[in-house]
Amino acid sequence: MTDPGVRGIRDGLRRGAQRVGAATPPGRDRAVDALRAAAVLGVVLGHWLVTALVADSGTLRTASPLRHLPWLAPVSWLFQTLAVFFLVGGHVATRSHASARARGIPYRGWLTGRLTRLGRPVLAVLALWTVAASALLLSGAEPGTVRTLVKLALSPLWFLVVFAVLTAATPLLARLNPLWPLAVVLHVDLLRFGLGGPAWPGWVNVVAGWLVPYTLGAAWTRGELERPRAGWVLLGAGTAATAALVVWAGYPASMVGVPGQGVSNLDPPTLAAVTFGLAQCGLALLLREPLRRAMRRPVAWAAVALVNLSAMTVFLWHQTALMATTATGLLAGRLPGLHTPPDGLGWVGARLLWLPVFAAALAVCWGAFRPFERGPGRGRRSRLVRAHHPSDRGTAAKARHV
Repeated sequence: MTDPGVRGIRDGLRRGAQRVGAATPPGRDRAVDALRAAAVLGVVLGHWLVTALVADSGTLRTASPLRHLPWLAPVSWLFQTLAVFFLVGGHVATRSHASARARGIPYRGWLTGRLTRLGRPVLAVLALWTVAASALLLSGAEPGTVRTLVKLALSPLWFLVVFAVLTAATPLLARLNPLWPLAVVLHVDLLRFGLGGPAWPGWVNVVAGWLVPYTLGAAWTRGELERPRAGWVLLGAGTAATAALVVWAGYPASMVGVPGQGVSNLDPPTLAAVTFGLAQCGLALLLREPLRRAMRRPVAWAAVALVNLSAMTVFLWHQTALMATTATGLLAGRLPGLHTPPDGLGWVGARLLWLPVFAAALAVCWGAFRPFERGPGRGRRSRLVRAHHPSDRGTAAKARHV
């Protein structure tokens, strides 16, 4: 027999999920939100699994289990999901801009609205870490440790800068063929690796590399990727190209950076990272229909809606949650999976046990900093989930994508 308290909690969650479903605009493509949520959570879990802060002689330094256990590289294939985020971002931005034009909203007003929603949570992160870093240095903390912590905390910002640039260029990119930025990445890598050229042209790929999935999102908006064949072509060609680049061209198997490794697939993006992203985008396109069916379930949709409403907060604060847990844990000494070198399966097992603790710390950050993402005057309403009134029906379709 089920405990009455447990049953009451379960019934309450079910009722809450049903209210979220009823408050969602009926024309919204929930698969888009499911893909965005999966991309954000993939990045978070990936960082928590492969980022180690090792306590060594009174300092903290970064390390990665991928350096000591290279056979764990497939973990990076599962959790390096940035290409899916840019795919969804390109799709949503081009739809949003087209909708704004149809309603007579000028480009400046449209862009200001989108960048403001990106910028508010960033200001909160910068403010807190400016104060935290200053306090640590004034208290006598080792400068190398402070530098490590600040670098990790602010590392998500590079992604947002690129995303903001592409968002601003959306009107110019709406009809750009993804083959053009792919060709740029190919030629940059040919210059760097094939011809032994300098490393600095690789930074062109910071924009060009993520422009590929972003413009695929624009092609999705144009209706060019609706048939399953498009997803299968991207998945098959991307997988084959990535395998060839790793096996025969010497690209790293890991799709994230590994400390001490000569070449990183992400810093800046390489051709292998881009072709891997094409495969991910193909899989995402193939999953649209199954996700639409899954999102008809109230509890599943409520969970996805919650992640989307807090996506920026989760993304910006997940590294802070990891570091807060690590710093607090030092009070108890060097703890396995938290402060020890990631050089064996024991560390991996211990790190898995720390994931719920990281999640709890992130929940605290979410509670404290979620209002910055929501913004002033938003209250409990949003474009993703909103109360409906008869007067809303005519405008519901305009709020399909955030």
